[in-house]
Amino acid sequence: MNNNLEQTQLLDYNHSTIQSLIRSRNWASLPVKEQILHVYNYVRDEIKFGYNRSDNIQASEVLHDGYGQCNTKGILFMALLRALGIPCRIHGFTIHKQLQKGAMKGWYYHLSPKEIIHSWIEVLYNDRWLNIEGFILDLRYLTKLQQKFKQCTGSFCGYGVATDDFQNPAIFWNESDTYVQKEGIVQDFGTFEHPDEFFSLHPQKLSPIRRIVFSNVVRHLMNRNVRRIRQG
Repeated sequence: MNNNLEQTQLLDYNHSTIQSLIRSRNWASLPVKEQILHVYNYVRDEIKFGYNRSDNIQASEVLHDGYGQCNTKGILFMALLRALGIPCRIHGFTIHKQLQKGAMKGWYYHLSPKEIIHSWIEVLYNDRWLNIEGFILDLRYLTKLQQKFKQCTGSFCGYGVATDDFQNPAIFWNESDTYVQKEGIVQDFGTFEHPDEFFSLHPQKLSPIRRIVFSNVVRHLMNRNVRRIRQG
């Protein structure tokens, strides 16, 4: 179980900004249930949904950015939990790119790979592993999206969502699994103790040139689209 608590290059939880955050929120003094809940709500809502320069960036960089997607929010979530002594691991997948349609559109949607690397975090709580994915979209963004498509009361796929209950997805943690993109999963790569290993074995399928274009152009267009939804 020590392997599920280790600091790694990506999970740099001894970084001063991460330790400062934990102290300022007084999380270390809380019972385990409250620690998970507070960290979960923080990553979901105070780290806004958005696209970082890459998947495999350090937790401290995600915190500095103040936004993230499934993979980068997951790295920060893991780092915060491990800093509090809560075992966790990463579960890797691919999702169909249709899930990103709306946030990703036009020429850059058509040029993106058919399947996109995805992950959720598994947390050991009360002797069982919980699947935690529902922190990806901040509540303000999701609420505006629900208002925009208020006629949809069942399944929805797009804009960063893939759920069979669009108006009431399982995003509130209550000692249970949470999901918001699960219905878009294509391939299952299994669990990994560290995100460093997962992203090393399963990088996004982008050529070097497309990787540069994504980091310098595409993600900024996607973040602009996300902001427009969030602002209503």
